[in-house]
Amino acid sequence: MNVEKKPNLLIFMTDHQRWDMAPPFKRAFTPNLDRFAKEAAIFTEAYCPAPHCCPSRATFFTGLYPTEHGVWNNVEVGNTLSRGLYDNTRLWSDDLREAGYRLFYTGKWHVSAEETPADRGWEMTYPVYECKKSEGHRIPPDPYEWEKYYGQPGICKGEEPRMEAQIIRPGYPLYVQYGERENPFNDGTVVENAVRTILQREASEKPWCHFVGTLGPHDPYYVPKRFLDMYNIEDIKLPEDFYDSMENKPALYRRTKDRYSQLTEMEHRKSILHYLAFCTYEDHLFGELLKALEQKGELEDTIVIYTSDHGDYVGEHGLWAKGLPCFNSAYHIPLLIRRPGSGGIKGEQINHFVTLADMAPTILEMLEIRADRSFSGYSLVPLLEGQKPVNWRSEIYTQTNGNELYGIQRSVMTKEWKYVYNGFDYDELYHLTEDPHQMYNLIGDPRYDGVVREMCMKLWRFAYEHKDVCINPYIMVAHAPYGPGIIFEENL
Repeated sequence: MNVEKKPNLLIFMTDHQRWDMAPPFKRAFTPNLDRFAKEAAIFTEAYCPAPHCCPSRATFFTGLYPTEHGVWNNVEVGNTLSRGLYDNTRLWSDDLREAGYRLFYTGKWHVSAEETPADRGWEMTYPVYECKKSEGHRIPPDPYEWEKYYGQPGICKGEEPRMEAQIIRPGYPLYVQYGERENPFNDGTVVENAVRTILQREASEKPWCHFVGTLGPHDPYYVPKRFLDMYNIEDIKLPEDFYDSMENKPALYRRTKDRYSQLTEMEHRKSILHYLAFCTYEDHLFGELLKALEQKGELEDTIVIYTSDHGDYVGEHGLWAKGLPCFNSAYHIPLLIRRPGSGGIKGEQINHFVTLADMAPTILEMLEIRADRSFSGYSLVPLLEGQKPVNWRSEIYTQTNGNELYGIQRSVMTKEWKYVYNGFDYDELYHLTEDPHQMYNLIGDPRYDGVVREMCMKLWRFAYEHKDVCINPYIMVAHAPYGPGIIFEENL
């Protein structure tokens, strides 16, 4: 590596990819990631902060939680809570630009509807984003929300026969869970563009950073046939918790599951096969990027990060995609980091809790760029260098104000317990060491009152430290078993 020049940085972020679809779990066929993992640090306990693209991506770029950066759900839908970041919120790309990095952006953004990557110093190679400046005021919803329905073909009447992979919803567009497509979500085009940018980029003394964002393996699961052919339906099994009735869980969970109950068990198995094949397709695209770096002679000068914005239930509890059902598979994501040179660990697993909020401080420290602000995440550099931090975090926290439905939800998870505060229904408590699939909700069992109180203490302390305003004491909305005042009891 050229010691006189800072390292380059390539980031490949998929959409909807759960942790066990990457090394070391080997659930999906990922030959490129398998080779990459031999030279990378593999984080087995990486999590996103929200079960939604925009808040998680905003956390990735800011190092802050949704309560701090202000992005709560998809910024481009008509009933969004926010269209962009809070004023004066910086991204780590702002620091790279000021440090002399040349920035390239290819693919999915989904951080703000009021800014594009170009507003943050990126050279946009594909696609070209448009946005509307709000100038401090919310813009009325775009009429396209209704144009999806008025006079459009494909709206279900409820009378048509259901075909394979279809979910009939009267008055809504027909949803088809899986199928074949050569270039799903244009991911192939995105990566072709990124490869072309890598190969045609002129040599420069400036280091570069290139972010490549695909939309796969997002639902619906449409995959090129050659990747589907790599799997055998006879090998596909339903998850252990597939038959969970969820009778002791929030009603919204059951209502969500009801949408997928139209699918037969074989269709669920085929959905799993399509998801696995989609992850293999994304692995293929990642391999094309690595191949381009190697061809350009830049692989040994480049830090490479592979991750995703959130996970997917993939049939667990009878669910698909992601949302308010607060099961780990919606939050648990892959994270692999390869650093050039001989320093640091390579091919080893790191089992500490880490979060997308850690990426901003990690990227800046790896590139030796100082930031004059604090982050909510930790730098992962000590872990990358094989150190064993004594005071590393022992919990993972999540924040969401709803998946377009505005359902207030917060959770805290340790290695042993997970507590979910649901503002829209009864809470959840799971003993993860005995119930890793989150089948048995123990909330309301008096034997665990002490655990609930301890987890509430953790949750509210985190809320206080991270500016969470989910603390309205009004009698009609304050339903937590222990309110935020418990963290100040010693001061009373």
